[in-house]
Formats: sequence, structure tokens, C-alpha cells
Amino acid sequence: MENKNIIDIKNLNKSFSEVKAVQDLSFVVKEGELFAFLGVNGAGKSTTISIICGQLAKDSGEVFVCGDNIDKGIANITKELGVVFQNSVLDASLSVKDNLQSRAALYGIKGTAFKERLAELAKLLDFEDLLGRTVGKLSGGQRRRIDIARALLHRPRILILDEPTTGLDPQTRKLLWNTIESLRKDENMTVFLTTHYMEEAAGADYVIILDSGKIVAKGTPLELKNTYTGDFITLYNVTDEQIEKLGLEYEKVRDGIIVSVPNTAAATQLIIEHPEIFTDYEITKGKMDDIFLAVTGKKLTGGEGK
Repeated sequence: MENKNIIDIKNLNKSFSEVKAVQDLSFVVKEGELFAFLGVNGAGKSTTISIICGQLAKDSGEVFVCGDNIDKGIANITKELGVVFQNSVLDASLSVKDNLQSRAALYGIKGTAFKERLAELAKLLDFEDLLGRTVGKLSGGQRRRIDIARALLHRPRILILDEPTTGLDPQTRKLLWNTIESLRKDENMTVFLTTHYMEEAAGADYVIILDSGKIVAKGTPLELKNTYTGDFITLYNVTDEQIEKLGLEYEKVRDGIIVSVPNTAAATQLIIEHPEIFTDYEITKGKMDDIFLAVTGKKLTGGEGK
């Protein structure tokens, strides 16, 4: 059975004076999927998220979240959303436990219910030993774990992650992604992600690339790779003379030679025609970075996004 639409945006527009931040944006997010929303700084990502969360008024268009129209049901919608912003929203002067307790109280989670939920999240995100620590004394990775716990306190159906792993060490990034994957598997949670790390987007179910407030590409990672990039063959233990036979442009790398081909079928044809050259090789599809560059003409690099 096909998953239903949990976010449905139709013809969304938002301007700030002369700047058209979001222009005629339409897309859907399916329940339970990992949805990647990509674009350079200023592309319209954070503006769209702020509208979905009810923090920013749209100029025109329709936005439905969990079946509710944000114009009428924003109170219901906010109960279903957990948001992890780029910059931490925790109170640096309070302890981890006090931060989470004050947030939980806003959702009516108190007493035993809070203790049980806190214990669950502390185990899931590995911060049981940090509960009494003042947030201001935590490392960036530790603080990020608490940010995510804060967003998960009320068991939201949708987790919005606005560049959640920027600046984190590999170990913390791995922990966060393991947590996210377990939540998707166990609770069918929908994850709406913006990121500058293309390998994170490569694992998404569906990807949208924004440029100047407009959608310039959309599809599954495989669809995007097949549409916007070719395949790369890396050949090992070959001579320049052998490579010249292929009649293709090539690039020398440390251990071998890389040849670009339009698609996997073209790679297969080359192998059939030149078996003596293809004794040691590997074929890879273009990466998400290649797609992003092909679509926008820009590289996606870390930093603060809009």
C-alpha cells in the first residue's frame, strides 16, 4: 500500500521586499520517508520550513500537514512536528534535564510520563551521563543530541532537521543517523532534511533541489543520477596506449584512470568491445555533488542556510 502524503504544498509563494524567497513551490512528502530538501544558502529552504512550522506567514499558496491546512489547523500541526534548528535553542544556563523538563511541560508531559520519556531518549541518544550537566558546558556534538531529544519529547510524526550534522564529528553524526533510522523503522516517522552533506542526501527516499526559491530538480537519488550525471569507470593496470584505443576523454588519478560514460549501458558496451583492457576496473554512478553542480551550476558547501 502506498504511503499517504503527510506534507502537501501547492503553489507556495513568499517574498521579502524585492526578494522572491519562494516561488510557486509545489511538492509532497510521503509518510515515513526520508525527504531531502537541498539548496545553497538563500535558496528558500529555511523560509519554507518556517512556513510549514507556522513561524512565518506565506504570501499565497496552500500548505497541508498531516491533513490539516496551516491556515486553520496550525495548533494541531505543531503537535505533530519536531524541529531541530541549525542553531541550538537550548538554555545554556540550565541543566540538560531542566531544559528537557521545561520543554516537555509545554506538551503536558509531566511526572512519571516525563521520567519514562526522558529515560527512553537518554538511552536512544546516549546522554544518560549528561542529565545533570549545564548545557553551556557541553560540546557541540553533545548539545546536538539534546536538541534532537527536545524535538522528540512529544513523539512527533514529522521530524524536521535543518542541517543537523553541520560541524559534528563523524562519531556523533553516525549516532544521530542510527537514531533517525531506528525512529523511521520503529515509529514510521517522517524525516524532512536539509543538509550540506551530500552523502546524507544520497540515502533519501526523495530529493528536491531548490535554486532561487524554485524547484530545479526532483526525484529519487537514482532517478537524479540517471538524469543528470553519467557513470564513471575507473581502470587499473592499463597503459596510455590501451586507454587511447577507447577514444574517450580520461583523467589520471593516483592508482588508475577514470573514463566518463553517459550511462551503464555504454559502460557495458565498452567492456564487451575491449575485454583485454577491462581486467581490473570498477563502475560508479555520479554522486549527489555531481547532480547538484549539474543542476544549479553551484557547489553545495557548509554554512548557514536560508
